[in-house]
Amino acid sequence: MERNDDIEALLRLAACPGSQGARRLLEQATPAEALAAGPALWSACGLTPLQSARLQRPDGAMLDRARAWLEVPGRHLLGWHDPDYPPLLRRGGNPPAALFLDGDPALLWRPGVAVVGSRSPSPVGVETARELGSALARAGLVVASGMAAGIDAAAHEAALDARGGTLAVLGTGPDVPYPRRNAALHRRLCATGLVASELPPGTGPRSSQFPSRNRILAALSVGTVVVEAARRSGALITARLAGEYGREVMAFPGSIRNPVARGCHRLIRDGAALVEDPAEVLELVAPVVSRLAGDLRGRIAAPIQGVPTGPPRAVIDPAAAPPDPVWRALAHDPGSLDELAVRSGLTVAEVSSMLLSLELEGRVAARHGRWYRTG
Repeated sequence: MERNDDIEALLRLAACPGSQGARRLLEQATPAEALAAGPALWSACGLTPLQSARLQRPDGAMLDRARAWLEVPGRHLLGWHDPDYPPLLRRGGNPPAALFLDGDPALLWRPGVAVVGSRSPSPVGVETARELGSALARAGLVVASGMAAGIDAAAHEAALDARGGTLAVLGTGPDVPYPRRNAALHRRLCATGLVASELPPGTGPRSSQFPSRNRILAALSVGTVVVEAARRSGALITARLAGEYGREVMAFPGSIRNPVARGCHRLIRDGAALVEDPAEVLELVAPVVSRLAGDLRGRIAAPIQGVPTGPPRAVIDPAAAPPDPVWRALAHDPGSLDELAVRSGLTVAEVSSMLLSLELEGRVAARHGRWYRTG
């Protein structure tokens, strides 16, 4: 099997909406084999008719853009099947089937802390984010964020200024800076940090893509720190997901009169660690970083190739693809998390993570805290 065939197949899988079915396909075979297997295996692995149709009739213009983007040195397409896929992300909720990467892919394997917060922070919030980003970078940790305006940008810039590692997970294609005024920051990240996205090159901003992006950011990080956030914000989504994935969640308190501190106060009331300086953040994440040493050793300096070159794996019989236990437990009548846990035999945390995956794929919805199938 030629390596170019795998890259081409992985591009088509990456452009297919929803990641769970594509992940299952890549657990059965190489990308080229999975694509060649056809609708029987696709359906057995959970792909919907719409997803199968996308695989059979891909967007030619999108594929052309992605091929041209990948021709530039320093750019990679990393698939679920690849041994270089980061272990922390594998253990998160609904990991992407593939990631488009621009920059230093080894940063995915280094322990990182997500620094997130308001797009309209106070001057004190910006100063806090910069102090935190600089301290984390100087301690050898990767500063992860979403390259949004405000707190995200301040943390990235501070890490870059400290000559440390920093990565941005985008809610657009890897080549689309958002907001546009962060174009210079985007160039710096690609040159000396890392930009990652599950969306193909050329994908513009849409509101639905940013909450989905947050799950990747939360999963890639050993902990998430919120520096100023309103009561309803993307930063709180990232923090909630981090907690569901078993990561450390931390928040800086602020003035009771500051509206962008209220989200942090809510997190602290709900159990997040109250932190007042970077040293406390480092102290909280130190045990997790130590536990990751085994995963990091031997891989951190290895270059990511994007697609493995070893012998292809055999395609298994479609009937052997395991069904999703949470999907089996769901009905068209709404059910609570506890009910779904009993039916599926899983923990509430496991059910919650899988429901997020199904929700992002458009297969389930919630009403008053009760979940049901949408199709």
